Amino acid sequence: MTPDQLRQALRELNGERDLGFAFADVQAPVPGVSTLEVRKAMLIPDESDHLVKVTDGKAVYIIDADRVAWIRIGLK
Repeated sequence: MTPDQLRQALRELNGERDLGFAFADVQAPVPGVSTLEVRKAMLIPDESDHLVKVTDGKAVYIIDADRVAWIRIGLK
């Protein structure tokens, strides 16, 4: 997935929904797959560094689009 495709997929995030990512080929307790959950996620608009960033209002998460295996918007 490219950064632009990832931004397109996340464009509806406005702080009202939770977000979950699974990453391929990342060190984790489960070999080969790692996950990240962001509560009340918001996509940070594209900045001059062109990194894909989401926030929960407390922290900023920089997402490596090339390693995203899947995304879930609206966690339980």
